[in-house]
Amino acid sequence: MALSSEWEIPPLVKAYEALGTVGDGRVRIIDDTHAVVTSSSGGKTYRVETSAGGREISSNDSASYWQGYLGYPAIAVLIERGLYRAPANVTDALAGIPWQEINRRNRNKYEKTLGEVDKLIEENGHDPDAVRSEAEALLDYLTKLQPRRGARRRPPSEKAKRS
Repeated sequence: MALSSEWEIPPLVKAYEALGTVGDGRVRIIDDTHAVVTSSSGGKTYRVETSAGGREISSNDSASYWQGYLGYPAIAVLIERGLYRAPANVTDALAGIPWQEINRRNRNKYEKTLGEVDKLIEENGHDPDAVRSEAEALLDYLTKLQPRRGARRRPPSEKAKRS
């Protein structure tokens, strides 16, 4: 696959995952351009590099590295850096979601995953429609930002490639 200069926009579920990552506090900003994101299971970490305005992004998560679309770790870093303002009620609603477990159980069928997540959101007293609306707004923001690929520095770990 030839790399284009712009990232593809990810599936809606990746916006949910990014918002949940922020809600969980799994983004660690290192400096003005570098950050580390921990997976929902805690078993993996991803390195994300961004330009000052967030337009150029590098990330070594599997989706960004192998699938060609911007993965949830990079999106979560944009939110954490304040380039996109996500409401606390939405990040709170998605905190604690075991994404890896749910994705595996649903064999990465993202609509099934979102259905299960919507039930969890509602069971925890939050509004799934408000969360979906915010996730869609986040994808709209990414579409307008037109993020560009940064350098492809290091691949995901072998363990990360299999998930």
